[in-house]
Amino acid sequence: MAKALKMGTLLAVGAGASAALWLSNKPNRVKVESLLRDWKRKIMPNVFEQSEQLPIEKGGNPHPRDIEDNKMVDEGAMYSVQFYNEKIQ
Repeated sequence: MAKALKMGTLLAVGAGASAALWLSNKPNRVKVESLLRDWKRKIMPNVFEQSEQLPIEKGGNPHPRDIEDNKMVDEGAMYSVQFYNEKIQ
């Protein structure tokens, strides 16, 4: 068991050292960065698409009968006014 653990440790150290040596060259780093970026796009394509589309149906224009949303907008407006007054004074 101890011999296998030592062998695994040596393999991990060797792999890390060779990866560090290979990545010390700038063109290799660029290749790895583009490869990882492509993998990320393939694995999680929906995450990046959703971040670009913001839910702006209401966009600061709440419906007059939506009480909760009106309260939220009112509280937000009061916070910014209060913050501005504190900075001025």
